[in-house]
Amino acid sequence: MELAKALGSFEQLWSPRIVTRVNDYDVRVAKVAGEHIWHVHDDTDEFFLVVEGELHIALRGAQAAGADGGAEERTVVLPKGAVFVVPRGVEHRPSSPGGASILMFEPTGTPTVGDRHDPIPDHVDATTGHTLDLAETAG
Repeated sequence: MELAKALGSFEQLWSPRIVTRVNDYDVRVAKVAGEHIWHVHDDTDEFFLVVEGELHIALRGAQAAGADGGAEERTVVLPKGAVFVVPRGVEHRPSSPGGASILMFEPTGTPTVGDRHDPIPDHVDATTGHTLDLAETAG
């Protein structure tokens, strides 16, 4: 499957599509712009790959402190092609001021809003991912 075709098959922001599965994990793509919500995945790490644009991931809490033990809140800026893993239990909020396309790798059934989260605004899709019509995106 071509990621560009998968990403071109929908317009909704913060609404990931499942492009394939590997063992018990989903490979999801999403278009993002603006801010998501602060949330935590208690039992799983979350992998991000920036396909296009730039993604910011704000992290907070003692576990978010950098290796130097600095501030309890920081933002990681990911350009196109960059990867980042948010460790389980770390509160985080993805955002993209200019818009981005991302790929995520996480266990099947993982909710996009985590196990604990801020109130969910209308622009955020609280889902465990939407399956793409593979016949339309096969390349």
